[in-house]
Amino acid sequence: MLDHIGISVSDLERSRRFFEAALHPLEIGLVMEVTAEQTGAGGHVGFGSQQRPYFWIGDGGAAAGAGVHVAFAAASRAVVDAYYAAAIGAGGRDNGAPGLRPHYHPNYYGAFVLDPDGHNIEAVCHRPE
Repeated sequence: MLDHIGISVSDLERSRRFFEAALHPLEIGLVMEVTAEQTGAGGHVGFGSQQRPYFWIGDGGAAAGAGVHVAFAAASRAVVDAYYAAAIGAGGRDNGAPGLRPHYHPNYYGAFVLDPDGHNIEAVCHRPE
């Protein structure tokens, strides 16, 4: 199952204003913002509902892939670890080893791999372990 998806944008503030207006009729709103300092890459804005961001836009940053980010939901942290090992073993490039990302929330455990085309593919578990 997909957990969230993200796209790179050329002007984060302009795109933020656009999506705030465009998604409002769909009852999708701004849920979370993270800075480049928090991520170690670019700044990102998350839109969603019920305090859950599932559509992200970001200014890219140094560790960005080719503009597409897809995150798959994992049942456990062990599954995230297994995904990372399998993806690296299959020729993926590291874009963030398995670990906690508390700037999203305290239990956010994810791993990021760039696929052969440079897309940022993540597995994430939100459960405490």
